[in-house]
Amino acid sequence: MQNKKQMPSQDFIALAGIWCHDQSAILLDFVWQAYDQMRQDNPFVDGRDLERSITQLLEPRIHRVMSGDEPFYIQHGPFERETMKSPPAQPPQYDLAFIMSAEERIMWPLEAKVLETDGSVSEYVSDIREEFLKCRYAPFSSEGAMLAYLLSGAPDAVFKNIAEKIPCKLEDHPRFLSRHQKLSHHMRSVPSMKSCPSSFQCHHLILEFPGIERTRRDH
Repeated sequence: MQNKKQMPSQDFIALAGIWCHDQSAILLDFVWQAYDQMRQDNPFVDGRDLERSITQLLEPRIHRVMSGDEPFYIQHGPFERETMKSPPAQPPQYDLAFIMSAEERIMWPLEAKVLETDGSVSEYVSDIREEFLKCRYAPFSSEGAMLAYLLSGAPDAVFKNIAEKIPCKLEDHPRFLSRHQKLSHHMRSVPSMKSCPSSFQCHHLILEFPGIERTRRDH
């Protein structure tokens, strides 16, 4: 298979900007519908590998609520080669991403983190600071999402801890007022010679999974 001819840089950036602009209401509604279905189905979740297990179960349910006519698709575990360092380095890998069918380098990513309690937000906050805000994730998108798989505790406490540790102001999303969802606005550190959008909007979704526990390894 031959390499596909690359789109001119400015045309590519313009296309990415058009597609990524304010897509959150559409994309995240699919995520919430899939979550509702997953809670109803109550599938087996492997406690040895909670984050991947939950995400792998969520992906097909997102597929099912989509019509199939959308100009994008959902994928579990796609690689981001735009920000890949020189070989033998591995490219960053998203937990989930909505991918534009017409230009599959353009992805709207979602990163997942298991929160065993409402205070265990350190890794969640680190992904925002070190990946999204340094343009390693979402190099073509001005938006992205974090999914908190909350095992115990209160969503409001999670939001409070996230806002304090980033720090940032969390706002309601007008389309999801009945959900445990917030958004925050940031300015990114854009690497030199890169066209990564400097303004970034992060969506925070708390998906509660009470009763699920992480399986501990024996020592």
